[in-house]
Formats: sequence, structure tokens, C-alpha cells
Amino acid sequence: MQGTIHGFLELRSEDGQVVASGDSFQVVRGNRVTSRTIFHFKDGSIDDETTVFSQRRVFQLISDHHIQKGPSFPHPMDVLIDAHTGEVTVHSTGKDGKEEVKTDHLDLPPDLANGMVPILLQNLGPNSPTPTVSMVVTTPKPRLVKLVISNVGEDKCFVAGSSRKAIHYDIKINLGGVAGVVAPIIGKAPPNIQIWTIGGEATTFAREQGPLYAEGPMMTIQLASPTWPDTPTPGH
Repeated sequence: MQGTIHGFLELRSEDGQVVASGDSFQVVRGNRVTSRTIFHFKDGSIDDETTVFSQRRVFQLISDHHIQKGPSFPHPMDVLIDAHTGEVTVHSTGKDGKEEVKTDHLDLPPDLANGMVPILLQNLGPNSPTPTVSMVVTTPKPRLVKLVISNVGEDKCFVAGSSRKAIHYDIKINLGGVAGVVAPIIGKAPPNIQIWTIGGEATTFAREQGPLYAEGPMMTIQLASPTWPDTPTPGH
């Protein structure tokens, strides 16, 4: 069962520079969990995703709302997925600068995992079978793809100088159909996503590497810790 959390994140570019700070919130009300991850970029951009799911023996997506806007995103997005109705609503800006709203209906499977992949991986044991789950992507028209998850093994990491073991997962995006055959040939196949978790009495997300949008640069998301100024504040 998922509980209430507030975690801190940092987003780094390929050259290792911190380009955004983030927060990850999770609030539980009954059997319904609301999870939100938001990044504030140094250039003013925003990446904001709110996912709602139920946890009655299994995790079941209810809705996912993902917004990307600002200079860091050449193709801003505002996508709302209603898993119950199968409606996917996309807000975009047309060539004339006016906002366009399009709603498509998809037959969404029960294993839809938008906004939930790190949560699913936190609930896998080191020897658990890895799942294949579904995800809605907009390219630009909404479509379903499969995420094929593999357990790569253990990698060493450090927490405050202490060595830890992290479970490394590789996620392949299977486009399926004709697109899945043609994409590798024309060099448009999406890169695999890498996610690490750290176990123990409770498993936590630790790191993710992959693009934030289609054909975007590789980025690294990882846990961050608050810091304080070295100089004491007068009167304290």
C-alpha cells in the first residue's frame, strides 16, 4: 500500500549541469492515491504531472495530467488521460498561435501505466518477474505503446559516502505495428529508459535516465537533499 510522501528531486542535463529542481508529492485518501511530480527549470519552464490511481489489491490508473511548457520544450504539451472513459484530451497551440483542443477515444487497457512506472518498480522485489505495461504517448496523435521492463542487475551507488546496492531496470518502448518496424530503420526509435531503485525494508526510487519528450536530449532525474548555508543566521 502506498502512503504519503514528499521527496526532493534534481534534473541534470547530459553535461551534468542541474537545470531544474523538483518535488514529488503523494497523498492518500481511502483507496485513492494522488501523485504529483513537478520540475521548475532555471529558464522558467515547467514539467508538471499529476497521476491519480487506486490501490485495491492492484494499482489501477484513474487519470494522468501532464503539462510541459517553456523554452526547454520545443513542443509544449498539455495532455489529460481519463482511464475510465478512454478519453485523451490534448491542448496544443496551432500555427496561428491559437489554442487547439482535441479529444480522442482509445480502448485503454487495465495495465495503463502513465505516471506510475517508478511506483510499479518500487513494488518489485529483486527476483520478481518484470512486467510489460501499456502507456499512452502523443506523437502528436495519441497512441498506445508497450513498455518492456527488464531487470539489468545491481549497480553500486553511495549515500553520504556509504555504499549501497541499487536495482537497475531497463525500459524499452515498443511502438508496435508498422511504426515499430520502420522507426529503427529511419533512426527514430526512442532510446531505452533506465531507472534505479534502492531496496531494504522499503524500496525507493533513486534515479532515472531518459528524454523528457520525443527526440529530446537525455536527462537524469535523481533524489536531492536540502542544504543549508554555512554561515549561521544572526540570532540563531
